[in-house]
Amino acid sequence: MSRYIATSAIRGATNIVRETDLFLQKALQEKGADTKVGFPNTAYYLPTILGLTGRKVETIGDLVPVMEYVKSLTHPQPAQNRWTPYLGETLDSGIATLLAVESLQALRFLYGDQPEKLDGFQLAQASLNDGGGHLNGPIDDIQLRSWGIQLVDGRMPGFAAIVGCAKSNEVAVKIIRELQRRNILIFLAGNVNGRSIIHQLQEEGVEMGYDTYIVPFGTDTLSAIYAIGFATRSALTFGGMKGGQSREILLYNRARVFAFVLALGEVDDLKYAAAAGAISYGFPAIADTVIPEIHPTGVTSYEHVVSMPFNAIEAKDDLERAEKLVQRCIEVRGVKIKMTEVPIPVPYGSAFEGEVVRKADLRFESGGKKSRAFEYLYSLPMEKVEDGKVTVLGPDMDQVAEGGFMDIGIVAEVAGRKMQEDFEPVLERQIHHFVNGASGVQHVGQRDITWIRISKAAYEKGFRLADIGKILHARYHADFGAIVDKIQVTIYSESASVNSMLQVARDAYQRRNTRLGDMADETVEEFYSCTLCQSFAPNHVCVISPERVGVCGAYSWLDCKASFQINPTGPNQPIPKKQQLDGVKGYFTGSNEFVQQASHQQVETVSMYSIMENPMTACGCFECIVMVIPEANGVMVLSREDTSMSPAGMTFSTLAGMAGGGLQTPGVMGVGKYYLTSKKFLSADGGFKRVVWMSSVLKETMAEEFKKAAEYAGDPDLIEKIADEKICTEVPDLVAYLEGKAHPALTMDPMM
Repeated sequence: MSRYIATSAIRGATNIVRETDLFLQKALQEKGADTKVGFPNTAYYLPTILGLTGRKVETIGDLVPVMEYVKSLTHPQPAQNRWTPYLGETLDSGIATLLAVESLQALRFLYGDQPEKLDGFQLAQASLNDGGGHLNGPIDDIQLRSWGIQLVDGRMPGFAAIVGCAKSNEVAVKIIRELQRRNILIFLAGNVNGRSIIHQLQEEGVEMGYDTYIVPFGTDTLSAIYAIGFATRSALTFGGMKGGQSREILLYNRARVFAFVLALGEVDDLKYAAAAGAISYGFPAIADTVIPEIHPTGVTSYEHVVSMPFNAIEAKDDLERAEKLVQRCIEVRGVKIKMTEVPIPVPYGSAFEGEVVRKADLRFESGGKKSRAFEYLYSLPMEKVEDGKVTVLGPDMDQVAEGGFMDIGIVAEVAGRKMQEDFEPVLERQIHHFVNGASGVQHVGQRDITWIRISKAAYEKGFRLADIGKILHARYHADFGAIVDKIQVTIYSESASVNSMLQVARDAYQRRNTRLGDMADETVEEFYSCTLCQSFAPNHVCVISPERVGVCGAYSWLDCKASFQINPTGPNQPIPKKQQLDGVKGYFTGSNEFVQQASHQQVETVSMYSIMENPMTACGCFECIVMVIPEANGVMVLSREDTSMSPAGMTFSTLAGMAGGGLQTPGVMGVGKYYLTSKKFLSADGGFKRVVWMSSVLKETMAEEFKKAAEYAGDPDLIEKIADEKICTEVPDLVAYLEGKAHPALTMDPMM
């Protein structure tokens, strides 16, 4: 191994450990050992320290033994003429660097130096922007879990930690767009001589934040630790691992979290030390400058350190060099990329799904408050569909004033030998994701509450209404080719035709609602499995029935049926119910046998309708947590979006550790939010009437659905009797509120 790398990494580790120790001594003297420290909105304390050492850091004093351990990992620098044939001391230095930096960042939070402030900066997600221009700082647990389904289903195949500054602003944007095009999550940190890629993207007007998959941690190298914290929490959240299982966590990341470090510009001692820590996680480092390389495999899957000097890359210009640099990063880490070429004039990829087209950038919109927009997909015989045909009936957006609006209807007609009527709503729901993948296009809602916005930038590049049809044609063939042989798309933009087709669509929506509403667990012979999340949670299995969606909320029984038709060997397999062992609690020999086999014998039996006895496991990307509140003889429902304290005395992030990772915990269960409205929701334990507390965001966004659930439960006023965080977060207050409202749970049979 290169003596230069070892020397630089060890020197960098020694320096940062010394700096952290001095800062710790200062904090102990000025703040006191009992002063609280930590990162906001995470139940994992300081996650890298928790994962690798098992220590739960809650106070400044808790950092003292951590730093003693860190010092034990440092080594003297190799003699000048000493060749180091192995990575051991360098990797130790890397781990020491990670633990020291995380400690230092926690102390900087205490002193108000984190998250970093950047003048004129605004995050794409308004919820994280307090108007002060703060960069992102560490990822919170809620966002990690909301990304969960994309991490496990391959839509987000990995993440890139970019440290430094690109050769030019144009190169910086090109690197980011190439990664977005491949749907790779992007973390930004570091600088070269005070200038960061964050500055470059800010100057070019590139939106950064959770919504765009571009997360700016900070402009110093220290903030790169948040990427490692994210990786550590992936193992703790989805892998079901516990703090202190350092070997398992590192191996989990090597095998399942496809990440790499891209160092832009000069690599100093601290960057070498941090890269050594990343290598321990199986994450290789690629630099665009001349540095020593480490090619033998071992800790990482392929090369450990790769030098790819930017100006030495054979290409016609810098933008092509940037593209080749990104491709080399992907090759070195072995990231599995699934890309669909979409013939439209703007960049395309699911990383653009979170883009928001703001009023100042708006060229055209349809839907919302000012106009109508709808989308409708239905099937026809093969001879009735001309594959690839896209027709715009009416004016295009050229004929609308800048910032103006117009009614449109998107109607897709599909045909396929394996197409079934039940698949129509499944395919129709994909329009949202497919259209949102175009850069500069914002799509919200579905059916007849669709809202589409097109940016000035997308319009200037040539994006028009027909491009929506081209997107749908490319994506349906790519993603649903097993059941869709042909697709043609018509965009209606003339008011009279929009009116007539909208009524046709609404009639179809109503027929589907009736048909799907009539489906029940008793009317089918088989359930479906979903083992998609086993890429992250190896022992978790979802059992999905007509009346129980997957815990992520993204997969219904019909979705799984369509998925099985598309990929017969995929994660959604039919589970014959076989013998019914207990119709009330939902025990079937078929589901028990499948779960036992698919969970690697970790789960022997599962109840479909009870939270108290053998509840279904969860991975970590569930939408809600349901937990028993014994004093109230009912359950609370905590939404992933809710960061407040719950009556259980824990936030969502803390509770999620009890419900995720493939664990089976009676009294605690992760669920998809629409399962709450199912007739089978906790039907063995009393059903919807057991809900005594619920996050207000659920009440507000699902008011109509809960009204129907309350009527089915026999208490139309039930929602008014259910408390939320605006009413109370303490158990005594909750019980008093329930008594005042005469909540039915108080008179039901005891749950425990």
